[in-house]
Amino acid sequence: MLTGAESTKPCALVVDDEADIRELLELTLLRMGLKADGAGTIAEAREFLSARNYAICLTDMRLPDGSGLDLVRHLSRQYPDTPVAVITAHGSMENAISALKEGAFDYLAKPVKLDHLRSLIKTALNLPATSGLMAERDLLGESVSIKHARTLIDRVARSQAPVHVTGESGSGKELAARLIHFQGARRDKPFIAVNCGAIPENLMESEFFGYRKGAFTGAENDRDGFYQVANGGTLFLDEVADLPLSMQVKLLRVIQEKRVRKVGATQEEPVDVRIISATNQKLSECVERRLFRQDLYYRLNVIEIRMPSLREMPEDIPMLANRLLERLAAQSAVVPPKLTSGALGALCRYDFPGNVRELENILERALALSSGEIVDIEDLHLFTEDELPQHFVPGSKWPLQPYLDQVERDALLAALECTGQNKTAAARLLGITFRSLRYRLERLGLD
Repeated sequence: MLTGAESTKPCALVVDDEADIRELLELTLLRMGLKADGAGTIAEAREFLSARNYAICLTDMRLPDGSGLDLVRHLSRQYPDTPVAVITAHGSMENAISALKEGAFDYLAKPVKLDHLRSLIKTALNLPATSGLMAERDLLGESVSIKHARTLIDRVARSQAPVHVTGESGSGKELAARLIHFQGARRDKPFIAVNCGAIPENLMESEFFGYRKGAFTGAENDRDGFYQVANGGTLFLDEVADLPLSMQVKLLRVIQEKRVRKVGATQEEPVDVRIISATNQKLSECVERRLFRQDLYYRLNVIEIRMPSLREMPEDIPMLANRLLERLAAQSAVVPPKLTSGALGALCRYDFPGNVRELENILERALALSSGEIVDIEDLHLFTEDELPQHFVPGSKWPLQPYLDQVERDALLAALECTGQNKTAAARLLGITFRSLRYRLERLGLD
């Protein structure tokens, strides 16, 4: 008979047809304070699952009566709150990726390293019982495209699968990454966002992996890199397509081995980091052009989430505009003005090349320039074909500010197009600093 303490212990289910492997895993789990049941087949595992709630399930991929993928699918459908990790043969990354796409929480490679197992178990036990509340609150909208993105975010938040977020500039890629992190098991650990296009190539290795004192001129003390700072949490690689090929090789190895070595160090150290990447470029095209390694692409792009542009969700613009205006007014400690029907109509007809970020910039400027309790078309300084002043002739230089903004926007977009969206190279081409480029892109809603 179980004691009170025994009955409150979380229980794990281990599924493997090799008794010695089952015993090793069960012993490790017992030492971590978990109870463990062992099953040799999928049929036995299903019986256990129907009789008891499990905190986690570990399953081999090859079983006498089927594949571990069958069990992953069964758990995803019938027991979505039970994370399942698959154990794959060494080098069988394709099987691991297939399992992650089917809903597996994570994977372990044979021979199982006990430190990896312990880390996986601790992360799995920290999963929230339910998800979705944060995405509903922070990723607003009722259009089909944004609902689909929210659904995917909720699903992948409960796994450790690498996620690649795509979408135009300003569409909310970093917001999606943050939602995945803060709804998942790593929510109490660091979320580190890195703009890969903003780091000089000669500094990348030390920035990512850290360095030892004396490793190079100026290294006066030991320093942790992004990986060490993010340990236990999530590393968000924004503009990952801007990574040079030399760094892609090093990053791939760290993802495979889950170990890093600081510049100037002789020993590697273990790291437990979930990778979420993003870019507004098409990584598959970068692979075809030999600008991005195919093996790294497959590691990062296990699950893809596409953030819709604002043009794809025009029905959500009035609600988004009002919510953003309320938030901006609260930050400035003023009463939020009302958007007139004319202002809302202008916003709904506008193309928004900078997406939600541009909408926020427009409303922030309108809030600063408006007088009174309303925001009208003139306050938006938003010129579509229908709202252009009568004295404005397309292609003319009046009014001055819209004309100058358009000239600057065209120059920035042309430079980015010419350099394959590499911001560092674009800044050099334009003869401005990288910081100035980022400021200009943000001001025009293009970043």
